Amino acid sequence: MRVIRKYANRRLYDTEQSRYVTLEDLRQLVIDEVPFRVEDAKSGEDLTRTILLSIIIEQEQADGDAEVFSNDLLAQLIRVYDMAQPLPLARYLEQGTRLMLEQQKQMQDQWQQAMRHSPMEVMRELAEENMRFWQQTFGGMGRAPGDKGGDKDKDGDKE
Repeated sequence: MRVIRKYANRRLYDTEQSRYVTLEDLRQLVIDEVPFRVEDAKSGEDLTRTILLSIIIEQEQADGDAEVFSNDLLAQLIRVYDMAQPLPLARYLEQGTRLMLEQQKQMQDQWQQAMRHSPMEVMRELAEENMRFWQQTFGGMGRAPGDKGGDKDKDGDKE
């Protein structure tokens, strides 16, 4: 796991690359799914959550059109913290977000595949996939569904 050290002057230092990094650099690590931990340079305290929240705040302020956290949503989240029995919100949000990202990736993959192939090519691939399914389903029987007799030679006589 990559270790990022945060110094008193608020600078972030990537110990693996031996260079100072920005929140944008860390955002790219998140996008690239590179695991990292941000720690205080003096105490070693884990500051990763705080830095991730800072990245979100920076994104929210940078692009008003891509706002994820509305004022109402933020107010509701604050109310969740004040509940006597807080909801298992973190787990719900993690699973919901993971599902949304997986579905988005599937849709992008399907769209790219559709753009790569002509409609006839897509139909051919679908027919081949269906044929493989039926062959696997009925493959143990030694013949295709509906085939009741043995093999015939080229003259039509049974062998």
